[in-house]
Amino acid sequence: MPLQRCLEPYPHWQFDDPLSGDGLRIVPERGGLVTGWRCGGREMLYFDAERFADPALSVRGGIPVLFPICGNLPGDLLTLPAGSFHLPQHGFARDRPWQLQELAAGDGIVLVLEDSPESRAQFPFAFRLELELRLEASALAIRVRLSHRAAPEGQESLGPLPFSFGLHPYLAVVDPAAVQLEGLPDHCLDHLTMAAATTAEQLMRLGQGVDLLAAPAGPVRLLDPLAGIAVTLESRAPWDLTVIWTDPPRPMVCLEPWTGPRGALATGDRRLELAAGQSQELSCRYRVSTLA
Repeated sequence: MPLQRCLEPYPHWQFDDPLSGDGLRIVPERGGLVTGWRCGGREMLYFDAERFADPALSVRGGIPVLFPICGNLPGDLLTLPAGSFHLPQHGFARDRPWQLQELAAGDGIVLVLEDSPESRAQFPFAFRLELELRLEASALAIRVRLSHRAAPEGQESLGPLPFSFGLHPYLAVVDPAAVQLEGLPDHCLDHLTMAAATTAEQLMRLGQGVDLLAAPAGPVRLLDPLAGIAVTLESRAPWDLTVIWTDPPRPMVCLEPWTGPRGALATGDRRLELAAGQSQELSCRYRVSTLA
């Protein structure tokens, strides 16, 4: 079977494509976290296993899931007609256990997160979130499906479910300072100052640490000349914002697809909403190529 339980170097599930040798490493009980993606014989993700071993610490590596917000809200409070709810940075999905299944086609896996008493204390909606990851030729295709389930009979409706969604992939690189990025617009938002900035100036500081949000018109391509590879993020609206984050001296660059900016659920800027009974699908792809 392509999906197997493994105990080393830490308990996880391993999904392997027997033809290409590509594979995924998943820890569903730790936020549906993908901790490894092997493509063309190369590990594509940075992962701090030592930090991961301490559940009290935030994860640094893999592909954390950001839901129902990206970034943070003022005072970490989500204000709704039903009241105010404490919702920490990036939401709760990366801290909750997910269910894991193999896709029927045998080309990947699906992770599922549903509402629970714990989630409803922070986000009082009934939902089902599915995250499909498929191994393609030199690529990882990702599809998200969020469903807003109707309130049980006799329970008052809370209105539309507001959300943002993002992924936080830590792409392994040899040296962030040597990385180049193509496809970004001339201007961006510097998350460190929350002010407009010139993208070229920000990218010159990859080796020093950056955190920027951009709205590209098409794919964004990360070139790692020291490794001889490029990774292209292909996404489409409404999942078409891109965050670039580095945390030196870690040898990684985060190339993150977001649907909305920080604070979207408070400001309304690109806030997505689902009426009860509705669903929303999102998709993106990470494509790997060799530099000439």
